Amino acid sequence: MRKLLLTLFAAVLATMAFAQHPLAPGYVDTDGDMLADIPTDPAEWLDPDTLIFSYTPVEDPSLYADVWQDFLDYMTEVTGKEVQFFVVDSYAAQQLALEAGRLHIAGVNTGNVPYAVARSGFRPFAIMSAQDGSFGYEMEIIVPAGSDITSMEQIAGRQLAFVTPTSNSGFKAPSALLSAEFGLVEGEDFEAVFSGSHENSILGIANGDYEAAAVANSVLFRMTNRDVVSEDDYESIYISQSFPTTGYGVVHNLHPELQEKIREAFFTYDWEGTDLLAEFGAEGQEQFLEIDYSEVWAVVRQIDQELGIDYLEGLD
Repeated sequence: MRKLLLTLFAAVLATMAFAQHPLAPGYVDTDGDMLADIPTDPAEWLDPDTLIFSYTPVEDPSLYADVWQDFLDYMTEVTGKEVQFFVVDSYAAQQLALEAGRLHIAGVNTGNVPYAVARSGFRPFAIMSAQDGSFGYEMEIIVPAGSDITSMEQIAGRQLAFVTPTSNSGFKAPSALLSAEFGLVEGEDFEAVFSGSHENSILGIANGDYEAAAVANSVLFRMTNRDVVSEDDYESIYISQSFPTTGYGVVHNLHPELQEKIREAFFTYDWEGTDLLAEFGAEGQEQFLEIDYSEVWAVVRQIDQELGIDYLEGLD
């Protein structure tokens, strides 16, 4: 089962030969960590009075602005800078804001992290984890409760909702899986539609708008925890291996001392009794854990490589 994903994952871990990818013109990586270096010329450093933070697009931006507020207030204390929450309504909008320099700190969804690294100098350094350091989520393919689709093979001839073409669990991983494991190719064996977000896909399943959907179960857990949907609304017909969750980081050209203070805010924040813990604790996320992008995102980059994805496509 899950031959392609598990084989890729095992090969990556066994060889530690992490898939490489280039950076957009203007960025350099002299230390080999796969991230854009911090500029050596102080004239290129950004030191804004107000830091702009965004979290990966969700179904209710106002809710998440409140969820993050206490953390952003703490970051203000640590950095001495005002920190504002910037609402983005799509993955593309967040990526464009990073490329345009309108964002300084961001939580970027799993599949978009390599794009942000390659195209906008994003430097991810943290991920949410359990207290024991474990982290990750799974891609699930779900169907409405009572559906006659009970196995992956039965997706043939039906409609499958994806999220966006850059989403890991909402498109790339299930596309690789369906083709390699089950011989099902989008446009030939089943019809694909794009919902725009995991939340839209999940709500579409709960309301019977979609026949099947590929989603991140971390989002599924949060929505059921908040009673937006019920476990009785859907059935799962497939669960993948684990993938890294949202990556948190900064743009490469923030003042180096400011970057260190931002990291300090992430790793010294006390989650106890906070809205962050209330929202993310149900899925086992209780702290920020320092990560090495080259290692943690290796399996995502390997899947992208197998799919022939070019992170710099469309750039001049």
